Amino acid sequence: MKIRKASLKDLNELYTLEQTLFEAANFPLSKSSFRYHLKNNLLYTAKINTKIVGYILVLTKRKIPKIYSLGVLQEYRGKQISKSLLQKALDKLQILGFERTCLEVRCDNLLAISLYEKFGFSIKQQINSFYLDGCNAYLMEKNYAL
Repeated sequence: MKIRKASLKDLNELYTLEQTLFEAANFPLSKSSFRYHLKNNLLYTAKINTKIVGYILVLTKRKIPKIYSLGVLQEYRGKQISKSLLQKALDKLQILGFERTCLEVRCDNLLAISLYEKFGFSIKQQINSFYLDGCNAYLMEKNYAL
């Protein structure tokens, strides 16, 4: 597996991956959104051979960067890909000088919550009906100074 910064040549594959990973209730990104984020934010891909099997998107044009999306294809889960993507992004945020990072996660996504907690994120609040299907979200935050 190779993790690298995404480029515009990854646009179509990222968009296809997004449509596979996220239902409409989870706010999947459009192709134009990916184009914007490739130019303006932090976006890493995980590739196995020549196939993108996962990605992480961090919004960095903010006072506190926000992990907007992290996804791995179902058949590649359980292979430490999410962990590797998250570590790469968090390392880069520290290099860039950020002191905190935040994210929202579905309250029913126990695997993701567990992963984030292992990386030092803690639940700061619950946001009711955050997702289009009515699911609540947790706002989680990691403070690098701790």
